Amino acid sequence: MYRGKPFSNLTNYHSHSSFCDGKAPAEDFIKEAIRQGFYSYGVSGHAPLPYHTHWSMDMEDTQAYIDEILFLKEKYKNEIEIYLGMEIDYLTRDHNPSSSFFRNLPLDYVIGSVHLLEDADDKNKDIDVKPEQFCALVDNSFGSDIRSVVEMYFTKLKTMIDAGGFDFIGHCDKISLNASAYNPAILSESWYRDLVSGFFHYISDAGCMIEINSKAYARAGMFFPNIENFTLIKQLSIPVVVNSDAHYPADVNAGRFEVLAALLDNGIKEVMELRRGEWISTPIKSM
Repeated sequence: MYRGKPFSNLTNYHSHSSFCDGKAPAEDFIKEAIRQGFYSYGVSGHAPLPYHTHWSMDMEDTQAYIDEILFLKEKYKNEIEIYLGMEIDYLTRDHNPSSSFFRNLPLDYVIGSVHLLEDADDKNKDIDVKPEQFCALVDNSFGSDIRSVVEMYFTKLKTMIDAGGFDFIGHCDKISLNASAYNPAILSESWYRDLVSGFFHYISDAGCMIEINSKAYARAGMFFPNIENFTLIKQLSIPVVVNSDAHYPADVNAGRFEVLAALLDNGIKEVMELRRGEWISTPIKSM
C-alpha cells in the first residue's frame, strides 16, 4: 500500500455496477467516491454483446442503465460530477465502439477494450479470465501458441484504433498478466518487447488516449500498461487517464496513488480528467 503523500487527482472513469459484473448498484460506487472526496466519477458498464455473457449487460438492459446513471447524475450534481460511460468491446467490424448503435447512445465517453479473441473455429474466447483458465484456453483452443494469442490481441487492438469511436483504450496490455502465467519469461523476450513498443508507437501515431488501470495492483503488483512502459509513454507524449476498474465500491480509489507516484517517477506530470464535460490535462498534485 502506498504510504507517501496522497494526491488531489481524485477521479475514476472505469467502474462497473450490478448492471454488468460489478458487485453493487451504481449509487453505492458514487456514494463512496463522494465520501472519499472525488471531483468526478464515471460509470462504464460492459456494453451488450450480440449474445448473453455473465459479465456484460444484456441489450434489453441498455436503456435502464442509461436512465439510472442520468438519474444519479442529477441527484448528486451538487456533490460530484457524474459521467455516463460504457466499456465497449471490439468484437467484429460490425460490433465495436464505432458501431452506429453505440454512437447513437447519449454517452459522455467510451472505453474501447478487447476481452475476446476468435479461435481457429471462429468462436469467441474470453481471455480476460483467471490465469489457470487462460493457460488451459491457450492449450485447448489456440494450439499452445502463446505468441500467436498475444499477437492476435494486439492486432485486434490496432483494428479497434483504426475504427475509432472511443475516448480512451482500456487496460491496453492486460494480456501481459495472463501471458506471464503461461510463460513467466515472456515479458523479457525480444519479440514481445518489440511488439509492445510498436503498439505504443501505433497509439501515439493515432493520437489516442490510454488509461493506466490499477485493478490488478493489489493482488499482482501490476498496472496496465506495465510500469516498464511508462518511460516510452512519456517519450511518445501519450495522454493518460488513471482508473481503478472498480467492481466493488471499496475499490473506487484502489491503486490510484501508486499509479500517480509511478507516473511522476517516470516524468509524467499530468493526467487527463473530465471537467465540465471536457477532457482536461491536469497536473498531478499532492494534497
